[in-house]
Amino acid sequence: MYRKHAVGVVVPAYNEEGFAGEVIEGMPSFVDRIYAVDDRSTDGTWKEILAAAEADAAVRAPDGGTVDSGTDTTSDTGIEAETGGKNATAATARRSGGDDRRDSPLFERASVQDPIGRVLPIRHEHNRGAGGAIKTGYLAALQDDLAVDIVATIDADGQMDSGLLPRFLNPIVEGDAEYTKGNRLLDREAREEMPTFRLFGNAMLTFLTKIASGYWKTMDPQNGYTTISTSTLRAIDVKELYEYYGYCTDLLIKLNVERAHVADVAMPARYGEETSSIKYEEYIRKVSLLLLRGFLWRLKTRYLLFDFHPLALLYGLGALTTGTGVLEGVSTVRKRLAARGQSSDLPATGTDVGSGSWARSALTVAVGCTILILSMIFDLEANEGLETQVKE
Repeated sequence: MYRKHAVGVVVPAYNEEGFAGEVIEGMPSFVDRIYAVDDRSTDGTWKEILAAAEADAAVRAPDGGTVDSGTDTTSDTGIEAETGGKNATAATARRSGGDDRRDSPLFERASVQDPIGRVLPIRHEHNRGAGGAIKTGYLAALQDDLAVDIVATIDADGQMDSGLLPRFLNPIVEGDAEYTKGNRLLDREAREEMPTFRLFGNAMLTFLTKIASGYWKTMDPQNGYTTISTSTLRAIDVKELYEYYGYCTDLLIKLNVERAHVADVAMPARYGEETSSIKYEEYIRKVSLLLLRGFLWRLKTRYLLFDFHPLALLYGLGALTTGTGVLEGVSTVRKRLAARGQSSDLPATGTDVGSGSWARSALTVAVGCTILILSMIFDLEANEGLETQVKE
């Protein structure tokens, strides 16, 4: 318990052998549940999770026995962990609702073992990506009869200092936020430690995420160190959360529609021996589509369906005007290139194609961009008060 709030931590892991165990064993003592999600790793991550869970339980037990986590455990936990966990899945399902809920979204995607101390080992049936592992952890937290009040996410790669967890929990405990996330860009020294290519990419993604999510003061959007109240988690459709690396952005968009308060928490950047599994060409393509779809969904849901606001129409007018100007400019270029390809004996007017189009195109684009900028300003005002920063 942390300040009378039960805390759960989702630890997503994919090929994190050598790191996952240290993360689990180093979790603060006030953490009540650790949802260790193995995203179908191909190395020894799963065995390391189980071993770390046993070690953590032994350390926390008063006489070296098992820790009473508040739920029933079975004597064949270790066997089930090695054989796929079907019996353990059924047992956990019964504990989570009084009946067998193996047809729930959680058990359709993963095998859930009996708790080992405070650790609930979960293994995907097949690889689902970073967002998929987070989603599975969230589903487990919502279905856990332990009834945690706040759910955190800490990656298994050792880059996130679990000792900073109170800094993330305090805004929620004190009622200042429903969701907190790490920000490595608030501190100058932390920015200097970040590799140049990551800093540049982070800055670009931050700007696009501001537009898509409506959280205009939020930075470092892909930071996976987060906490969220379970009441807020229940308000969004967890089953529909994005399952790729853009899941953080998708969650922010959904939180904005719910008008949830978000806090950016300063944290240092830590880079060790771990390697990234991100394929950047695929990442850029998928996240770009996610940002566009999410932005349009947010405008439709919040400003048209939930409550009519002219902001959505203003955004549309700005995009239409800008697009018209750009298309007119492209058409002018094509006409001029075609004119240059004609024979020299054509009338002089033939080389003067589109002489007035450049000015019209530039003016149209300028008007469209002005409307878009005004739309962003109005969007910022509509979301004023939903964001805060925690630097210490």
